[in-house]
Amino acid sequence: MRAHPAGPLHGGMTPPPSVGLPPADLGALDPQVWPRSAHRVDGELHLGGRPVTELARAHGTPLFVLDEDDFRGRAADFATAFTGADVHYASKAFLCGQVARWLADDGLHLDACSGNELAVALAAGFPAERIALHGNNKSPVELQLAVDAGIGHVVLDSFDEIDRLVPLAGARVAAGGAPVPVLVRTTVGIEAHTHEFIATAHEDQKFGFSLATGDALTAAVRVIREPALHLSGLHSHIGSQIFDTAGFEAAAHRVVGLMGQVHQATGEVLGELNLGGGFGIAYLPDDDPVAPGDVARRLRTVVAAECAALDLPVPRLAVEPGRAIAGPGTVTLYEIGTIKPVRLGSGGHGGPQVRNYVSVDGGMSDNIRTALYDADYTCVLANRTSDAPPALCRVVGKHCESGDVLVRDLWLPSDVQPGDLLAVAATGAYCWSMASNYNYLLKPPVVAVRDGAATEVVRRQTLADVFALDAVLANVPAPSPAIDQPAPEHPVGARS
Repeated sequence: MRAHPAGPLHGGMTPPPSVGLPPADLGALDPQVWPRSAHRVDGELHLGGRPVTELARAHGTPLFVLDEDDFRGRAADFATAFTGADVHYASKAFLCGQVARWLADDGLHLDACSGNELAVALAAGFPAERIALHGNNKSPVELQLAVDAGIGHVVLDSFDEIDRLVPLAGARVAAGGAPVPVLVRTTVGIEAHTHEFIATAHEDQKFGFSLATGDALTAAVRVIREPALHLSGLHSHIGSQIFDTAGFEAAAHRVVGLMGQVHQATGEVLGELNLGGGFGIAYLPDDDPVAPGDVARRLRTVVAAECAALDLPVPRLAVEPGRAIAGPGTVTLYEIGTIKPVRLGSGGHGGPQVRNYVSVDGGMSDNIRTALYDADYTCVLANRTSDAPPALCRVVGKHCESGDVLVRDLWLPSDVQPGDLLAVAATGAYCWSMASNYNYLLKPPVVAVRDGAATEVVRRQTLADVFALDAVLANVPAPSPAIDQPAPEHPVGARS
């Protein structure tokens, strides 16, 4: 660990960390961070035309609230920016049946990173020819599902995977089917400026064929020589939460160079170039992500120039935004349960400094990113506004874990209390999809809101669901408390 999970006070560091001066308006909703429909009515946060207290009463907390127009609008922004290219939604960010149907209806492609993600997309009716299957360890069962379904591409990640796929593809061809279209994932040796755990294109990692060692060229040549496989093109992905295009441009330069090497070695002209995803979003007001139009313009310029230099035709481009589509449009609602003031030190001439530990009814089981990646989030008091002076706070979950932190340091009104609702912004990507049952907490529901209507697209997990997987408890009745009736001592969103 780079720091103690409970924070600087417990790690012997100088407390408290700097969070800057309190903002003038503690309840402000920065449009770059919050969903496009987010606004306040009489002090209360509204999303998709619905007040959050109504949503919390109807569906309980924690609760993921997904702004449908925001999600689909961002998908459309990428589709427009990359007209003539293919926009693949990276479904690992967040996938459910309804999301798959939105994307299918809106003409996007979809990336699956496992056989089960692929199965979800297919079950929702997503067109198989617009699906690509990723993964560094695809099993024979997963590859067979992809071959049988006739998906658009299998993204090859290792020589072992080629060995697994060839006989399956050969059986399809022998039965009169077409060769299986594939992309070769290339590790281009560029480390994105991001957290090392999610930077995926440097050499010392598990993904792809190395360009530097020649493995990428060897893999491409081998695939071309396999009659049951069709090498459609090359794939590259350099990381996640990237705020500039320099890394993408450098990757494009190197991958187009590999296309030139393939052409020299085999005479084949590859028709597709997938430059992956990783486009950043604003989790905090100071974040400055690149607009889809800027990304598209710069990538097209670089690819065209590199192809001209090598006398190659410009391939069809593809990109894989996931977080950039799903992330900003979802908010997580929590109810405050306890508030614990913790003295941090003398505070100099201003007297003792205090941080309020604000505990909510979820935590790292529905958002692991703060603990796992040192991710930063912001949140606001959602059920009302307040003129109370600011207080230094840390929003924490209810797990038996000192690292169970949702928002490490922020300013909230000093009068927040049990029963209030907090809304954490930009939780649409890698929160529900990485959720767990740690401490046997249950996975929250996801409710889509649009034009004042709320539709549950993922239902709340119940204890009966969990009991059903337990060999001893499968036939034991599980308690099922009603979630639409808040506890009388702390009505949802009301002040006691």
